[in-house]
Amino acid sequence: MNPIADFASAHEAWRQTRMAKLTDVRGWLNLIGRWPISVGTYTLGALPENDVQLVNAPDHFGQVTLHPDYSASFLPAGGKENLVFRGEGNPELEIGRFIMEISRAGTQLALRIRDKESAALATTEKLPSFPLDPSLRITARLEKLDPPMEITIDTIAGLPNRASISYVAHFDVVGQAMSMLATYGTPERPQFVFRDMTSLDDTYEKARFLFGEEVTQDSVVLDFNRAVNPPCAFTPFAVCPLPPRENLVSARIEAGEKRIM
Repeated sequence: MNPIADFASAHEAWRQTRMAKLTDVRGWLNLIGRWPISVGTYTLGALPENDVQLVNAPDHFGQVTLHPDYSASFLPAGGKENLVFRGEGNPELEIGRFIMEISRAGTQLALRIRDKESAALATTEKLPSFPLDPSLRITARLEKLDPPMEITIDTIAGLPNRASISYVAHFDVVGQAMSMLATYGTPERPQFVFRDMTSLDDTYEKARFLFGEEVTQDSVVLDFNRAVNPPCAFTPFAVCPLPPRENLVSARIEAGEKRIM
């Protein structure tokens, strides 16, 4: 067995999965707009007179209604029956080349639309990244907080969210002892939103995301080679969390995806 070759092979398989998710029709490359909405009805279509102007749509495509119970429906132009947005979290409706969903950031609701025929989905280019470094795949000590820590996390759009923090990871990297809060994700796949000093020149300036792996009761694997750009690095129509102050790293962690030029 060759540990270095095995590590590189596993990383390449992970990268291919990463690209498949990014270029999926429900990924981040084909978002074409995000429009804040409240209870009421909004017209959609290609003409500028519509509340939501959609390129590659009919002049009058239809109308979206957000109901007082925060459910949503779409009435196609010339149609007689409302089509209902369905699903947990961000309920969506797929119609023609578009996927429409109701997203939430803090207390703000928005209509977000994807174009399934967007040319951006055809990209096969690798994302720029640092050279692989097996030493930056680290097993951290995982501490469960009881009771959980309640904090406010800002977002790139200035729409703060409240978060309940149940886990903190403690580890040594690049010669420093560090701790980071898992602000999102699941117990099986905790998400760490962090920013380190590479954000000054090499990586996305706002934050990177890192998902914990191989979680046990008291440990989690943090592979910084798999630190990724957040959705906001690819589209202005995503609302991404910013790192809590505990996850601001005063060192350069030269691993993972670099800034998209």
